[in-house]
Amino acid sequence: MGADRTPALAAGASVNPFNPFRRGRGEHKRLIRMIPESPLRHVDPRVKLLLCLLVALSVMLPLERLVIFWLLFILGMVAARLGGEMLYQIRRIAFILIVLFILDWIAVGPAFALLITLRFTLVVSAFTIFFATTSPEEFRLALERLGFPYAYAFSLSLAFLSVSMMVEEWHNILEAQRSRGAWQEAQGLRRIGDQLNSLVALGVPAIVLTVKRAWTFTEAAYTRGFDSPHRRPYREFVMHRIDWALALGALIAMVLLFFNR
Repeated sequence: MGADRTPALAAGASVNPFNPFRRGRGEHKRLIRMIPESPLRHVDPRVKLLLCLLVALSVMLPLERLVIFWLLFILGMVAARLGGEMLYQIRRIAFILIVLFILDWIAVGPAFALLITLRFTLVVSAFTIFFATTSPEEFRLALERLGFPYAYAFSLSLAFLSVSMMVEEWHNILEAQRSRGAWQEAQGLRRIGDQLNSLVALGVPAIVLTVKRAWTFTEAAYTRGFDSPHRRPYREFVMHRIDWALALGALIAMVLLFFNR
């Protein structure tokens, strides 16, 4: 597989391998955290992308089989030490899930409400398999091996990297402005207007820093021959037996779930 396996953890993050549902402190700054101790960390990214697509495809299963798949999926995520990250991603949309569940229960019935809730949680959790165990560099190399042009693969991997950087930078700007008294938490209707005005103190630095970073990335990319017609990757992924076995096993399991009567 040959790619660099050194993760980039958030500053101050703590990892507890004994509790698969614990994220640790300081990890709120990232949309998703790299899990270096996960067994899937060393699996070929193309296989992990296949697993994500299969999990997303499972939302078409009927309720009975979807419940079975959801239970198996939870067990698999805990075994892969991704349970905490999965729970965190679901918790971020908990309010939306509760509202949808109540509305669907009232409008249709409890079975339909459960079906929609399971589908939403699966879609949210599916790509945790990939993004919690794959670095941006591995993402780019995987896209190149799948036949994507280098420019598109580089742009997608850079966007993947930039999202986490922008979230962390937004939190840094927020903390800096709070220390200067430019941002206060809302405490009733009287403070809503003041809070909207304070958004300028967050938005302007964020826009300036984002444009500056984009310009820096562009200059660095073209300095290193981004537009060269004869680019070749300096490392490539190779499918090993464990990768083939995992991919075939996942495909067989999905075929049995969909077509077994």
